Amino acid sequence: MQFYSTSVAYTLQTMDIEGLRAGMLATRLGEAIQRSGISKTEFARRAGVDRTTLSQLLSPSNPRMPRIDTLRSLAVAHDLSLDWLLGLSNAGPLEAELVPYMSFEAPSPNEVDERLLGWFEEATDHKIRLVPATLPDLLKSEAVIRFERLGAVGPDAAQTIATTASHLTWARHPDTEMECCSSVQALAGFARGEGPWRRLGAPARREQLERMIDLTTELYPTVRWFLFDGGRRYAAPVTVFGRSRAALYLGGLYLVLTSVEHVRTISRHFDGIVRDATVQPTSVPTHLARLLRQVT
Repeated sequence: MQFYSTSVAYTLQTMDIEGLRAGMLATRLGEAIQRSGISKTEFARRAGVDRTTLSQLLSPSNPRMPRIDTLRSLAVAHDLSLDWLLGLSNAGPLEAELVPYMSFEAPSPNEVDERLLGWFEEATDHKIRLVPATLPDLLKSEAVIRFERLGAVGPDAAQTIATTASHLTWARHPDTEMECCSSVQALAGFARGEGPWRRLGAPARREQLERMIDLTTELYPTVRWFLFDGGRRYAAPVTVFGRSRAALYLGGLYLVLTSVEHVRTISRHFDGIVRDATVQPTSVPTHLARLLRQVT
């Protein structure tokens, strides 16, 4: 991610660093620490900055500005804009950003994919929470993946199948914790071949339902799938990566939120969906079996 804007680069080239407003930096750093929800010691540690140095920067009586590499370390570690830190912009920290669409599972080594996969790794010790756009990727059969990837933008079917298999291995680890929510109407529509599934044949739909029955039985309680009534409430496609960030799928873009307040709000929304679930994880295989009998 690029943290140097044109205005910052120009300022640092044409102004004495000591002439910048140290008081503004102290104020903005204080706001960033408060928003982060972590201690000053942890804030400094994550940036690789000495705790004493951070205390000096936070002091309103400090007349001196830090080295530019110290500023950059703070900005990179905490997703802060240098413009904002230096008082050149009032736009605020980088709490929200638009990320061009690429599949979470795409293995190709490009910037967006590396960041998305990195977010999964960061949340390894925390709960992953997901409202999928269609079916949970983790549970998809190869036939469904090929059907969805045919002519679609992004990674091809072979790439997606390979990375889905890798994530299934990840889900089988005993320390993994993942919650998923889907509407009962969406699953019923899949079983009947409605909407986007109308060209997917009955054999492929039966195979997919059988796979989901097997995997939801095997993976519980590591992976828990809740089904809610889509007639009572709406849930947009979203992935919550522990406490660090949430990514909302907008159709071609992901809106990525990293502020503590935003992630907590979306997590509370997810909690509400779980509480309202009409089919609990232990009953999902039975529910899927009933749908399987309806496939014609």
